[in-house]
Amino acid sequence: MNPVEPAALVDIGRWLQSVNYRFVTPTPATHAVVLGRRADATAHDPRDVFGWNLPFAPTLLPPEVVAHLQRAALVQEWGVHLLRATVRFSTLGDLIFPHSAFPTLHNESVFFGPDTYRFAALIRRQLTMAPLHGGSRVLDMGCGSGAGGLVAATHDRPAPANLVLADISPLALRFAQASAELAGVPGTTFRQGDLFSSVEGEFDFIVANPPYLNDGAQRLYRHGGGRWGEALSIRILREGCPRLAPGGRLVLYTGSSISHGVDHLGEAIASELAAQACNWTYEELDPDVFGEELQNPAYAEVDRIAAVGVVVRKP
Repeated sequence: MNPVEPAALVDIGRWLQSVNYRFVTPTPATHAVVLGRRADATAHDPRDVFGWNLPFAPTLLPPEVVAHLQRAALVQEWGVHLLRATVRFSTLGDLIFPHSAFPTLHNESVFFGPDTYRFAALIRRQLTMAPLHGGSRVLDMGCGSGAGGLVAATHDRPAPANLVLADISPLALRFAQASAELAGVPGTTFRQGDLFSSVEGEFDFIVANPPYLNDGAQRLYRHGGGRWGEALSIRILREGCPRLAPGGRLVLYTGSSISHGVDHLGEAIASELAAQACNWTYEELDPDVFGEELQNPAYAEVDRIAAVGVVVRKP
């Protein structure tokens, strides 16, 4: 995978903002269905190029945009006289986020999709109930595109937050750098490393949307570890709760495999947080996500995969 230059992503993102680009990214399964029913195989507008990732004629885009793509190696030749972007751009409200092209097959792909929108909604509900104060320290752990942290930092403009975006993937941090500049959040700090080993101090608001599947290929952006992908979520709670400042909150969006009617993640979290000096809530946000995963042998005993939200509050 070629390195991604944040400056090129920013230039393209700003052009897309100038033409009022909007694209809500669906699940990979939906994306494949939509492409499969297209009678034509080439792009007709920027949404086709940067949303649906269809091949396009170079004359479809302004010459300066094509030049940005080519200089930064963000396109590949496709058939005869066509190009295909190797990045996508998704919108979430007024924010725009660059991320990996479809399909996300590489180990360090930066994913953006329906989980991102549910994660953002959970963060916004929390901040509507209890806004951040000026100078709050905000951490997006395992930030990917940076969506969670940037939604938090821009929820009540002017942004009051001192934002840290952290990820184990250098590629993710390059996308996150571009996202932060496009969102107009100056002074954002970026940290690369294994979870909380890369950051210092306490935080008023921690958000995380970690990988939560058991991925046979163990791709970094998708595999959560443990029997059904739960291990990374539990680690984030274990290591993150002690990093909360007094009055701070940790908002975790993750998935739980329900087996024979039992929510094993919920039970594990209750056991984990019993030893923490914090209050917490656990909520099922969507009862059935990633249903196609149940066809994999690792999920032979799973009834369904639920999207859940965990909110931990330090007194």
